[in-house]
Amino acid sequence: MEDQEIIDKTKDYVKKKLQGEGSGHDWWHVYRVWNNAKNIAKSESVDVYTVELAALLHDIADFKFHKGDDTVGPKVAKEWLTGLNVNEEMIAHVCSIIQDVSFKGANVSSPMKSKEGMVVQDADRLDALGAVGIARAFAYGGHKGREMYNPDIKPVMHDSFENYKKNQSTTINHFYEKLLLLKDLMNTETGKRIAEKRHKVIVDFLDKFKNEWDGKD
Repeated sequence: MEDQEIIDKTKDYVKKKLQGEGSGHDWWHVYRVWNNAKNIAKSESVDVYTVELAALLHDIADFKFHKGDDTVGPKVAKEWLTGLNVNEEMIAHVCSIIQDVSFKGANVSSPMKSKEGMVVQDADRLDALGAVGIARAFAYGGHKGREMYNPDIKPVMHDSFENYKKNQSTTINHFYEKLLLLKDLMNTETGKRIAEKRHKVIVDFLDKFKNEWDGKD
């Protein structure tokens, strides 16, 4: 099977599996990450085929929806790619990217082992920034039944992935616990450049939110 056919089949598989999901981790999130990744890859010396497969499959079974088990995503991806007769080395590389792609806490290091992984990680993090990132944060918070904001609950900078997975904080706290940190965690120059712009959107939003919360103009 040709590489493009595998990508097309994978796109259709992911779209069918995640279409209509309401927490901000739906097919359109994957679609945007896929496009982000292809855009970043243009300026990097990477294997674009690996980047595309990993971007398409990066959220196929997110740990947040599998009781915190971050091994499910790589397992599902491996089963799918094995069924398409993708070679074992490529499968291992893609699954390694999926395993490491997620943010795991403010004080938890999550480095990528390959340039392809760095591209996909940046692409995923960009979708948590800017106007779309704001929308996704509130979609997920509503999906989980979380308070939008409670000034009595302070942000927590998590020291372990386990504690991060158990987090039940407010949506606004999520901006401080994760989203505002992403700009400085970008791997690629393209990712850094785009993140700067999207980071500012979030900073401006939080300023406006606080003013309105306090009854100011």
